[in-house]
Amino acid sequence: MTMLVLLIALAVFRGLGALGVRRFATWPAAAAHALAVMLFMTSSAHFVPGDVTVMPTHEDLLAMVPPVVPFPSAMVYATGVLEFLGAVGLILGHTRRAAGYCLALLFVLMLPANVYAAVADVPFDGGPATPLWQRIPEQILYIAVALWATRGALPLPRLRRSAQASPS
Repeated sequence: MTMLVLLIALAVFRGLGALGVRRFATWPAAAAHALAVMLFMTSSAHFVPGDVTVMPTHEDLLAMVPPVVPFPSAMVYATGVLEFLGAVGLILGHTRRAAGYCLALLFVLMLPANVYAAVADVPFDGGPATPLWQRIPEQILYIAVALWATRGALPLPRLRRSAQASPS
């Protein structure tokens, strides 16, 4: 479902760009916004109570956390907040590059949970577990889109060295 949301959003935003909406004039800019739409959707699942049946819930995501991860519920909430902040960062032009890099790192750090869920056959959203052959390519695609979205974005600010103390 997330892959479909990403692809449809990308087509819509790039279509708007082709129609003259300057914000979506390039593929990387359209990809940044499409990934943001997907992340707004996925981040919301981190906070949905278990009795909701129309989408994945906090409990579904909690089951994906490998046993070695401390404070699993807090980690699910934290990744939800980070996904949301990353989505906002992708939309804002001056933070897009930093957001893309941080999201790529987040997706790498979340990969073990996806591998664990596939190997341990953890059901997701009331359905069967997503197979490993599907999870890893999806995660790689999300990493690639996050990095691709940084193309053409404003450069990261450089840290300035403190001025040498001038003699008084």
